[in-house]
Amino acid sequence: MFRVLVCDPVAEEGLNILRQAGCDVLIKTNQNPDQLLGLVKDVDAIVVRSETRMTSALIAAAPKLRIIGRAGVGVDNIDVPAATSAGVVVVNSPEGNTVAAAEHTFAMLLSLARHIPQANQALREKRWDRKKYIGIQLYQKTLGVVGLGKIGRRVAGYARHFGMRVLAYD
Repeated sequence: MFRVLVCDPVAEEGLNILRQAGCDVLIKTNQNPDQLLGLVKDVDAIVVRSETRMTSALIAAAPKLRIIGRAGVGVDNIDVPAATSAGVVVVNSPEGNTVAAAEHTFAMLLSLARHIPQANQALREKRWDRKKYIGIQLYQKTLGVVGLGKIGRRVAGYARHFGMRVLAYD
């Protein structure tokens, strides 16, 4: 049976996919490097997010390790050269948070344009001045986007749907 060590919190839906594939899933989050050294010796795969650092020492201590999966975009917390030297494949999920990040960016833009945090606070304090919280429309405004990667392109698309002019630099 393929044994998978999950070192950082991962959505239950993702864990269920591994279980349904017949994997033995061992969940050990919040482990320090010394604790991880004792856990990696018998695993075929390791799943991390951004909390756990997959160092050359951890990779060397895992003789059965064949794959490290990063549940997220980057691999900056994984020693990729050490993994490659050990014959361990490193994968990530580059689309994992693209929609969430772009939607959050646009939610913040709308929130600032319409003074939503201030209006919310005023309502909580039982005071309301409608004219004070009207804000501005995004329609026909110009949005500057620095970086046209996956997230930047999606934010630019949302802006165009709102009738905004988009200037971008990448």
